[in-house]
Amino acid sequence: MTTPSDDVTGAPEAAEAHRAAGTPEGPETPETPEAPETAEAPEAPEARLARAVRAAEQALIEFEIAVETFRVEVENFSRLHHQKLGPTYARLDELDALIAEARAARTGDPDDLRKAREARAMVMPMPGVDELFHSWIDSDGLSPEAAAMLNEQPVQAPRRVRPSDEVRRVYRDLVRKAHPDLATEDGERKRRDEFITRVNAAYARGDEALLRELAEEWAAGPAPAVPLLSESEELYARLEWLAHRKELLAAAARELEDSAIGAMLRMAPDDPDRLLDEVAEQLLAQVSEREAELAGLTGSPQQP
Repeated sequence: MTTPSDDVTGAPEAAEAHRAAGTPEGPETPETPEAPETAEAPEAPEARLARAVRAAEQALIEFEIAVETFRVEVENFSRLHHQKLGPTYARLDELDALIAEARAARTGDPDDLRKAREARAMVMPMPGVDELFHSWIDSDGLSPEAAAMLNEQPVQAPRRVRPSDEVRRVYRDLVRKAHPDLATEDGERKRRDEFITRVNAAYARGDEALLRELAEEWAAGPAPAVPLLSESEELYARLEWLAHRKELLAAAARELEDSAIGAMLRMAPDDPDRLLDEVAEQLLAQVSEREAELAGLTGSPQQP
């Protein structure tokens, strides 16, 4: 294949013609003078600052999404932990109290009597009616779980510890578009705050259909105002606010990670449901040990 630089046909003949005519040799086409190099105009300080603000906003949104995702996982895991393991923990407390009381009855030692009183105080008392039904009743009346229990119907199994991958994807996309931190006016921020509250509630329930409806609602709503370049003072103030907001989120994240449930989630981040099964097995083994110890003190096995 011949490229433009390879096409030299007629070059000797053209040189000879130049010599015969007495004209100086030169290229077949006149040289094009090179355009003078133009120095790029320096970026305005306000433009650089605005770019930094936009980058900080996006970074903060991603961080807040991560914190909210972990918060939902911690709350769901805590609820499931209580539903699945709560009765076993209560049984262990009761067995500890019975063992302490049996030992105190045998010895009559004041120290054993004190330990028996303390163990009995640790046993969770029977909840009152209001406490018992607190999580069963909402604005629509009895929850489906409560209605099923009262009608002697099978209770739906607790929902998974964390929302599905698709729910997480839809949630992240929606938050990136509608996050309140992208607003520059109070009215728009309020609208976004109210909308994101609904989004977070749907995400906490793992409701993919509702999240998709909310995504359609946002897409059909008023287009967000195009941000205009602000004055340097306002941009600096915006950066300071973003930094402060990040500090608050970092503190919230540390609190979640340092909690007992957060620590358990970190032990099995890929399959927290399996961790509950392992803990349940360990607790049941402890129950068997306590029951055997109590039987040795009283001479009769204890029924759960």
